[in-house]
Amino acid sequence: MATYLLKRLLLMIPTLVGIVIISFFVIRLAPGDPASQKFGGVGQATAGIDSERGTAAAEARFRERFHFDEPLPYQFGYFLKRLATGDLIFFQTEQPIWTELWRAMKITIVLNLVVFVLIYIIAIPTGIWSAAFPHSTSDKIITLILFLLYSLPSFWVAELLRLAANWQWWAEVGLQPPIFPIFGLRSQNFDSLTPWGRFMDYVWHGVLPVVCLTYGGLAYISRQMRAGMLEVIRQDYIRTATAKGAGRTRVIMVHALRNSLFPIITLLASLLPFLIGGSVIIEVIFNIQGMGLKSYEAVLRREYDFVMVTLMLSAVLTLLGILVSDILYVIVNPRVTFEEKG
Repeated sequence: MATYLLKRLLLMIPTLVGIVIISFFVIRLAPGDPASQKFGGVGQATAGIDSERGTAAAEARFRERFHFDEPLPYQFGYFLKRLATGDLIFFQTEQPIWTELWRAMKITIVLNLVVFVLIYIIAIPTGIWSAAFPHSTSDKIITLILFLLYSLPSFWVAELLRLAANWQWWAEVGLQPPIFPIFGLRSQNFDSLTPWGRFMDYVWHGVLPVVCLTYGGLAYISRQMRAGMLEVIRQDYIRTATAKGAGRTRVIMVHALRNSLFPIITLLASLLPFLIGGSVIIEVIFNIQGMGLKSYEAVLRREYDFVMVTLMLSAVLTLLGILVSDILYVIVNPRVTFEEKG
């Protein structure tokens, strides 16, 4: 196992290097750069530059200082040098990115961990139930509900929930609209609350974003779980266990469940990057200052350093997710070995 892990970790290095190179050059294909953002329009007024000549001179000095006037290969080498020393900044403010990055990461990681836990604790039992009683009334109802949920765009549901939460009808039944907060994750009086009050304030603010982030993944993973379980319970060894007198619950939960988890394990590799990347649409709609919103704003402002770090973290988590999936394959099914997968 140690040899396999070492081999996989070493293979990640050239993959990650390739991702960094491609990401760097693709980002630079977008029109504009931090200099034009900093000294154009509002940036010019903020800097107190009131002449076209002064703006052009300041912009030229900025580009020369950060080597934006150099060829792209030279800029890439300059970026790697600053990356190695941790000297990555927001070009608009010329402040390090790390404090803001860590603050946004904590919000996105906590939010998405809650979402993932909810998805799996609901989706797996739902998928098992549907597979255990295929074509029954309950299976048809569950299938209909899940397909409806999967077909609803998250941004549309988010807007509907915002309207519903702010509906003035709530005042008529004695509740103060909005019934759930529609912006941010904290109240204005958050700092004056008790620890329990702060926790409940986070929960209260997080209801709508969590619902919007959960229902689509819940529907998809539940369908994958049902499909995997149905495939397994049709196998010969399941019929043999049933013929030997094993109860239906034991056949499903002991004999079939482990092998039916393969599709769910595979999805882990694609879910991990969301811990860092977050959901741009939901975070923008609810004004959640997580990685999704911050990355979106960084792209608009051409904050190359922040965008590159976000892409690199997502790439690392994707590669680690694939590795964890392979390890879980062996844990779930001992017939799969590291030698076979290597």
